[in-house]
Amino acid sequence: MKHFLYLSMIMMLLFSSCGNKKGGKSVFSFTSSGNAYELLVVIDQDMWERPAGRALYDVLDTDVPGLPQPERSFRIMYTDPSHFDATLKLLRNIIIADVQEIYTQPKMRYSQDTYAAPQAILTIQAPDEASFGSYVTQHKQDIIDFFTRAEMNRQMAVLETSYNDYVYTTVKDLFDCSVWVPGALSSHKTGENFFWAGTNTATADQNFVIYSFPYTDPNTFTKQYFLHKRDSVMKINIPGAREGMYMATDTLFTNVHPINVQNRYALEARGLWRMKGDFMGGPFVSHMRLDTVNQRIVVSEVFVYSPEKMKRNLIRQMEASLYTLRLPAPQQDSVQVKQVSTDMTSKK
Repeated sequence: MKHFLYLSMIMMLLFSSCGNKKGGKSVFSFTSSGNAYELLVVIDQDMWERPAGRALYDVLDTDVPGLPQPERSFRIMYTDPSHFDATLKLLRNIIIADVQEIYTQPKMRYSQDTYAAPQAILTIQAPDEASFGSYVTQHKQDIIDFFTRAEMNRQMAVLETSYNDYVYTTVKDLFDCSVWVPGALSSHKTGENFFWAGTNTATADQNFVIYSFPYTDPNTFTKQYFLHKRDSVMKINIPGAREGMYMATDTLFTNVHPINVQNRYALEARGLWRMKGDFMGGPFVSHMRLDTVNQRIVVSEVFVYSPEKMKRNLIRQMEASLYTLRLPAPQQDSVQVKQVSTDMTSKK
C-alpha cells in the first residue's frame, strides 16, 4: 500500500513565521512544523516501491530499543520531489533521496534549519539505486541517530528556558551538579546521596533520579556492577505500595554501552524496570559518569510508567534531560551544555 502524502494532509500542516534583527540586518525565518519523531522522505514515487526505497523504509521502520512493546522509531511520510513544495519544506525532519549518475559514490550530507527552524535535513546521494539501497542499510544506525539526536536537542532547547527550578536548585545543593528536567515533575524525595522527582500520575508518569557513590572499583563501568548498584539503590529508595515491594531491574532486557556526554566518557544503560511483588513496570535510561573532582560516580536516570500506552515520546522527552547534567568541573574546564547539542548532531 502506498504511503503518499495527499493534499488534504498538506493543508493540515501548521506553520508560522517570525522576523528579527541580527547584526543590524533583517532576518526572516519560518518555524518548522510537524510533531516530534515525524519524518518526511522526499523520493521518486516509483523508487519508493522498488528495493532501494524499501531499504530506506526498513531502516526508518525499526523499533525503539528498550521499550516493553514494539514502537516505531519514526512516523514516516513520503512525497515525490515534484510535490516537495514550500509547505512541505517546513517539516522538522526531512530525508532527501538524491540518485543521479553524476555521483561517483554514495554519501550523506547533513544540514540544519535550511527552510525553517528547528529543522534537520539528511540528503543521501548515490549514483544508482543499487548503491543507494546498500548504503542506507550499511549506515542504518547513523541515520536513526541523526534524527533522534536532533529531536533530543530540540527538547534540550525547550528545557533551557523552562526547566524545573526546584529540581535544579536541589540537585545543585545535594550533588553540586546542575540539570534541566521538565517543570511537571512536581513530586520529590530525598535520600542519602539520592534524589527523585516525578509527576506521580497514574498514567504517563515521568521520573528523574540522581544518586552518587564513591569511585573505588576499576570495574565500576560494567553491566554487572551497574545492575548490582542500581538494584541496591532503588530497593532502598523506590519502595512499592506495600511492604516488600521495591523497584528492580529486568536484567534480561537491559543493555549497556559507552557513550560520550559533554566530551566525557559515560556508560549508558537502557532497559526495563519492574516493581518487585507488583505488576508495575516500564522503560528506563541511565547515565553513569565519573566525577573526577570528587572521585565519585554520579548516576542520573529517567524512567516512565504508562500502562497500556505508547512510551516512546515519554521516555525520549525525559532522556534529553540526562544530556543536560553538568558535573563539577575543574576551574579551567568550561564545558557548556550547548556543546552537547553540537556534538550530538555532528556528522560521524
